[in-house]
Amino acid sequence: MRRTDKEVTRPEDLRAILDQCDAMRIAGQDAEGLFVFPVNFGYTLEGDRLTLYFHSASEGRKARAFAQGCEAAFEMDCGHKLRTADTACGHSFTYRSVMGSGPLVPLPSPAEKRIGLTAIMAHVTGRDGWDFPEASLERTAVYRLNVRTWSAKANLGG
Repeated sequence: MRRTDKEVTRPEDLRAILDQCDAMRIAGQDAEGLFVFPVNFGYTLEGDRLTLYFHSASEGRKARAFAQGCEAAFEMDCGHKLRTADTACGHSFTYRSVMGSGPLVPLPSPAEKRIGLTAIMAHVTGRDGWDFPEASLERTAVYRLNVRTWSAKANLGG
């Protein structure tokens, strides 16, 4: 990271960013080229080991690209606010962000899908104890991103 003064490293600050972000962008590549798309997500954070979960339709470009597993990159950000100044170059933007990459794994079994979907629902609703009907599990693709490298930064300025 070039701007180490903006790096976020405290575990409680990292978790706060993950909790505040409501969407994540996943980047991948297939025979057609690079692509990126936004998704809702869930996560687990054990020490500095981050695991991300997201779901998708089981057909289409990303489903075909991710069916066998591959490397993927991700980015999420939150806390956006324009900071104005008297000059154009004096303006800045407040934000907090997390980005990284790692192997993406399709979750084939209903039990694994439930783990991923439970993490997603806990993140987006703050609640546990959801039921996932078998028919929904069959038609939904659920993925786990085993984050290998990641970093976070914040520009909170004054």
